[in-house]
Amino acid sequence: MNRFKRLIQLLLMLVLFNGLLFYIGWNMWMWLRISFGINHIFFFSFMYVLLSYSFVIGRLSRLLEFFSTIGSIWFGFFQYALILFPLADISILILKMSHGTLSRTSYLMVGLSVLVLLAAIFGFGLFNAYSPVIRNFKINVPRKHGNRNALRIAVASDMHFGRLSGVSHLKRLVEKIERIKPDLILLPGDIIDDDPEPFIQKNMGAIMSELSAPLGVFGVLGNHEYYGGQIPQFIEQMKKINIKILMDEMVMIEDSFQLLGRKDKTDKGRKTFADLLSDRDSSYPIIAMDHQPSELKQAQENGVDVLLSGHTHRGQLAPNHLITKKMFELDWGYLKKEQLHAFVSSGFGFWGPPIRLGSRSEILQIDINFE
Repeated sequence: MNRFKRLIQLLLMLVLFNGLLFYIGWNMWMWLRISFGINHIFFFSFMYVLLSYSFVIGRLSRLLEFFSTIGSIWFGFFQYALILFPLADISILILKMSHGTLSRTSYLMVGLSVLVLLAAIFGFGLFNAYSPVIRNFKINVPRKHGNRNALRIAVASDMHFGRLSGVSHLKRLVEKIERIKPDLILLPGDIIDDDPEPFIQKNMGAIMSELSAPLGVFGVLGNHEYYGGQIPQFIEQMKKINIKILMDEMVMIEDSFQLLGRKDKTDKGRKTFADLLSDRDSSYPIIAMDHQPSELKQAQENGVDVLLSGHTHRGQLAPNHLITKKMFELDWGYLKKEQLHAFVSSGFGFWGPPIRLGSRSEILQIDINFE
């Protein structure tokens, strides 16, 4: 019964998706036909379908990977076309009601206005995506063990390194973190974009190996590492460049604090905070990485002092941040819950289109004072 229900839901989603694609395509075709007199409907339809399903086509074979890049960009166009095209249609309707009939020039100008807005969105979004900022936080943790009085952490999540988040963006990460001069570097998930193959082909590991800190570089798995289905290969790549991926395990750092790394929520077999912290030494501060910020309450109840997450991208494309804000207690920024200091980063990279609107690629610099 559940399988039948999921099948029906899938079919309904496909019908809705294709209906929206038809609406966008119809608008594009009508504008081209009225404004420029183009009548090659079959060629247009073929190219439009190819664009619309390019992301899926790119997943069929490594020889077709270029289509995945096109498809990623198409997602951005698809979202903002669904916002702008209805506004254009309403504008046309108002003009028709006011003037009776519309000239070709009127159709042309409305369409060009939409193109200018799309160009502005993509231009501004590209800047936000490829121009990361460092966000600074200072917190006090009233728990101290050992001789360390302070700790500076650099946090970068959701890099999605692969095709569009590539070598140049990775170099930006290295340069920004070097500027921070951290004691510890933490990478809370989605380090690569599904498949590690593009990361390997571009020899990105050689650049990423330049990330260094006195107390080490640690990461955890995100949902996209699971989607890629190559977790052993990914972990091996990270091991080669001295990045330790923590999988439901805790390590002691410099006899000063404990660092906990959880498997992603995608893994149904992952341990709970209670299981992982049942035999902790409560005299040590606890810093934890959990890719999805879904269990802040559980972290707080089990004595975690600092929790670092990503995953949300803060919606990445506005107004999607209104959705993530409803989905998570904290979808971006900082929240204090009793002893817990929770941080959720919008991420250093991006998924899908290389644009950010309503969010910015970022690295967190967190200065902790142990009291």
